[in-house]
Amino acid sequence: MPRAIARGRTNTTVQKIPTHKDLDYNLSMQRPRQLFLHFIYLAPLLTRYVSRLAFYVSGLTFHIFRIPHSAFLLLLALFLASCQPQPVALTVIDGNQVYSVSTTANIPIEILAETGIAITPSDRLLVNGNPAPPDQPLPPIARHLQICRAVEVTLVTPEGKRPIVTSAPTVGMVLHEAGYQLFAADFLDPPAQTPVYEGMTITWRPAQELTVVTSSGDVRIRSSAGSVGAALAGAGIPLIGLDRSLPAESEPLPEDGLVRVVHVREALEIIQKSIPYETQTVASPEVALGEQKILQAGQEGLAMTRVRIRYEDEQEVARSTEAESVVRPPQTRIVQTGTKIVVSTETLGGETLNYWYVMQMYATVYSPCNSGTGGCSYGTASGLRAGKGVVAVDPSLYNYLQGQRIYVPGYGYAVIGDVGGGYIIEQNLGISRYRWIDLGFDDDNLVDMTGWVTVYFLAPAPASIPPVLQ
Repeated sequence: MPRAIARGRTNTTVQKIPTHKDLDYNLSMQRPRQLFLHFIYLAPLLTRYVSRLAFYVSGLTFHIFRIPHSAFLLLLALFLASCQPQPVALTVIDGNQVYSVSTTANIPIEILAETGIAITPSDRLLVNGNPAPPDQPLPPIARHLQICRAVEVTLVTPEGKRPIVTSAPTVGMVLHEAGYQLFAADFLDPPAQTPVYEGMTITWRPAQELTVVTSSGDVRIRSSAGSVGAALAGAGIPLIGLDRSLPAESEPLPEDGLVRVVHVREALEIIQKSIPYETQTVASPEVALGEQKILQAGQEGLAMTRVRIRYEDEQEVARSTEAESVVRPPQTRIVQTGTKIVVSTETLGGETLNYWYVMQMYATVYSPCNSGTGGCSYGTASGLRAGKGVVAVDPSLYNYLQGQRIYVPGYGYAVIGDVGGGYIIEQNLGISRYRWIDLGFDDDNLVDMTGWVTVYFLAPAPASIPPVLQ
């Protein structure tokens, strides 16, 4: 509510308004007013000298300009009145209270006293936003008077927590006056430009200098973050995906200031491999022994294996094989084999042969005294005397074919009457033991027939046919 204050030669009007945000800060019209105020300061001094000269000047003007003495005195009075101090409009801000003041006083403490505002030695006075002593005259272009009341705040730093009584207007000035140097990377809560109020807690953590070691080079940064990950993110070096840091991103900043960033990526490698098919044999009594018929062709399957490869700073450090998946299963090969005994007739070298089976076998030769035993041996598994006409086969065949008559072109007729070491041939030559035959000779007519020969199994067939021949 407006009120008038009479104080000596002043006539002060104070008006309280709700806010100072809409005040006019345009100083473009201050230059003429500044010159006028300088003139006001000099007016009292000039008044004394002008009054003394008035009577002399009045007589002189009468004789020169013919102006009456009374008229001159009236003009002089008007002039002197114009030289008296004029009220100045000021805005006084005290916390949330804003006052509009019109006063001829020029000392801040007098203006505040006229407005009814008291200040203490701990308070701070700002004129146009700049610190000013309360007992010194205002500058010519003073427009705003602001009081920063001393308040108690709590300052939290790495050194601990302590109370501070301050009249600094902003958080940044509180720290500056407390002797702390602020950097852009420091942690400050609330921000530096925040106005100070009673009971405020100010937390300040200075930035630490860090050296970040990466595969592309070292980077020096400053950070006040609470963790390694936050410091890296704030410096534009965030950990992405599988990236990791030493120390870990959740740990506090290291005392030695050294942080290593390891860029990690993974790649998948697809490996394909074939799955061999199996062969299934189906016996048929309607098909001749030795004959085969493909009922279903075999087809290899396809399997896919994923291998995960881990790279750290583009160097492979590990690989792991994930579960194998079958893209295409193999198709079983089904073969129909005959079990029917069919006797065939063929004439070879003038010999007519009636045989039920014929096959290629790898032949070796031996005689009683050339059997590899270190002496002479005439005995055989069947009891027959070793020599020409007695042949040996692997035990797996002998059990089925003992006494079976055969015919070998170039050798003649013989009977299966002995066993031998077919596994030796299988190990040394890689030939199946079921396809090996040892031709017997007499010591005085040993003929080297080593190699592949045709063996005719003569009728009649045995009661049980070896599975390997079916």
